[in-house]
Amino acid sequence: LLDEMELPLARVLADMETAGFLVDRKALAEFGEMLGRTMDETERAIYDAAGERFNINSPKQLGALLFDKLGLPHGKKTKTGWSTNADVLEKLKDHPLVADVLTYRQYAKLKSTYADGLLKVIGPDGRVRTSFQMTVTATGRLSSTEPNLQNIPTRTELGSRLRAMFTAAPGCVLVDADYSQIELR
Repeated sequence: LLDEMELPLARVLADMETAGFLVDRKALAEFGEMLGRTMDETERAIYDAAGERFNINSPKQLGALLFDKLGLPHGKKTKTGWSTNADVLEKLKDHPLVADVLTYRQYAKLKSTYADGLLKVIGPDGRVRTSFQMTVTATGRLSSTEPNLQNIPTRTELGSRLRAMFTAAPGCVLVDADYSQIELR
C-alpha cells in the first residue's frame, strides 16, 4: 500500500499543489460584483417587507422580527432568542421576507467564501494553490485546505457559474471524472 499507492500519490499531489489551478480573475471579480449588487437589492426588499432596518446577519434581530413582530411559527429557542438556522427558515420560505433572507444568505456565502475569498489567494500567475491531504480522512479520501477547492458548489446555477471561473491553460482541457464510492481504503 505504501510503496504502490501512497508514495506515488504523494508525488502527484505535490505536482498538483505546485501547479495550482488557473482562475479567471476578471470573471471572478465580476461575479463577486454581481453577487454584491443582488445582495443590495435583496437587502432593500427585506427592509421594505419588514418595514424597518435591522441587521439581517443577526439571528437575534431576525428572530425577533420574524417570530415576535410578524408572528411566524417558530422552532426552538437558543440562548440569544429564536433559532433562525437554515432548517427553520426553509420551513417558512413561503413567506416572501423569509425567501429573501434565504437568498441573501446564499449570495453572502458565495460572495465572502468564494468570490472574495478566492480573489485574495490568486497568485501573480493567476493560479490558486491548495494543500491536498491524503491521510486525514478515515476512508482514504483526499481533502483540500487553504482554500478547500473540493467544496466549490455545483448543485445550483450560481455554483455552476462559479465553477466556470476555473479554466484550463492554453492548449489544455479540463476533465471531470467521478467514480462512485471509489476510495483507497
